[in-house]
Amino acid sequence: MDIKQLQYFIEINRFNSFSKAAEHLYVTQPTISKMIKNLEKEFNVTLFDRSKKQVVLTDAGNIILEQAQVIHQAFKDLESQLEDLSGLKQGRLRIGLPPMVGSSYFPMIIGKFREMYPAVTIELMEDGSNKIAADVENGHLDLGVVVEPVKEDVFSYFSFGTEPIQLVAAADHPLAGRDSVPLSELKNEHFMLLNSDFALRNRIMEACRMEGFDPFVVFESSQWDLLGKMAASKLGVTLLPESICREVKGEVCIKDVDQEAMYWRLAIIWRRDSYLSHAAKEWIRFAETHLPDEGPIS
Repeated sequence: MDIKQLQYFIEINRFNSFSKAAEHLYVTQPTISKMIKNLEKEFNVTLFDRSKKQVVLTDAGNIILEQAQVIHQAFKDLESQLEDLSGLKQGRLRIGLPPMVGSSYFPMIIGKFREMYPAVTIELMEDGSNKIAADVENGHLDLGVVVEPVKEDVFSYFSFGTEPIQLVAAADHPLAGRDSVPLSELKNEHFMLLNSDFALRNRIMEACRMEGFDPFVVFESSQWDLLGKMAASKLGVTLLPESICREVKGEVCIKDVDQEAMYWRLAIIWRRDSYLSHAAKEWIRFAETHLPDEGPIS
């Protein structure tokens, strides 16, 4: 049994005629007759009484008609919903955002996307880049924003928003009078860094090792604002992206760091060779158009 057989069956009942149904469906009468015979054979019943001027449903035909109408309507509803998705009249997106990134880059973009596609539900999950990448890979998220580098064998992606990573220290720190600070001069400092869920931490650790030292980490957090407050309280120094440094409160000094790896570049990732919904495809296109290459949206 297929949906065409049910559609032909419903139309024959509607017109009480094989020929009129065939005409309405733009098929030949032999085609529609063969379909009904196959349906009768499959259920081992007679569906129509053909002995009268007009074809009339048998008792078995009435039973099948009731279910056929339900199935046919469900199929039409399915087609309509898929058409709505292709036109983005509905849909759902699960997007992972690092806490530092969300407030800097995405409020305006999410707002514009919602204006264009108000029926698309967006679920934002805040986490570090490493956790987001894992959740995109295992299918818990559709898309994610991460710090490069990206595992190119696992993800497709596009890049945006390159920023320098800067030093945040107390306002009266001995380095406060400098315009910029070589990373190597921080080897004796007490570091306060984001925890291991954040790819930015990995980048900082690798940059320090390139300069010949392992940073002495005295505190870890998932909250960049807490790191800034602790730096202001003279408990150590921290390293954060430029856009976040502008948001740090308290009496601090913010300095550029001289080291070639002291920058971050963000990327939106999705799984390679996996199904992407219409909503996800449109989000990728929309974000790639609106996200800046350098720094956050002002």
